[in-house]
Amino acid sequence: MRIIGIDPGYAIVGVGVVDYIKNKFYPVKFGAVDTPAGTPFNDRLRIIYDTVAEVIAETKPRCMSIEKLYFNSNQKTAIEVAEARGVILLAAIQAGIPVFEYTPLQIKQSLVGYGRAEKKQVQMMVKETLRLEAVPKPDDTADALAAAICHGYSNGSLLSRVISSR
Repeated sequence: MRIIGIDPGYAIVGVGVVDYIKNKFYPVKFGAVDTPAGTPFNDRLRIIYDTVAEVIAETKPRCMSIEKLYFNSNQKTAIEVAEARGVILLAAIQAGIPVFEYTPLQIKQSLVGYGRAEKKQVQMMVKETLRLEAVPKPDDTADALAAAICHGYSNGSLLSRVISSR
């Protein structure tokens, strides 16, 4: 099963595509969509949408795993990230792939076994799980890969039933 993981944002969006085959993960493509500071916000949304849609078209994932938003302070930032998340979801919907959402706590629990794990612990588990030489950079990329891995661990069997019923 091929999964695209997304760490949503508007300055940087982490993107990671993995294959999950017989309980092992294999990296397919990963990186980040970087929208430069000073770029008009609507242009940032277009860049994010176009790039995510392009990665979906190129890699043909069966589903998207995206981190749920959690903000407790800056409402302006929360709204802008939510808008960016909207164009990311639109790219998945237009490609006809189902979207699965996980909280940061669920992602950490899935990879490290502890929902309050440190960011560095999650990054090291991504590196080890994918047998990479180094932790993917920027951090958003590692977070996107973590979201994809989380989905493989958490819902692989459920997803298999959904896909096989098509």
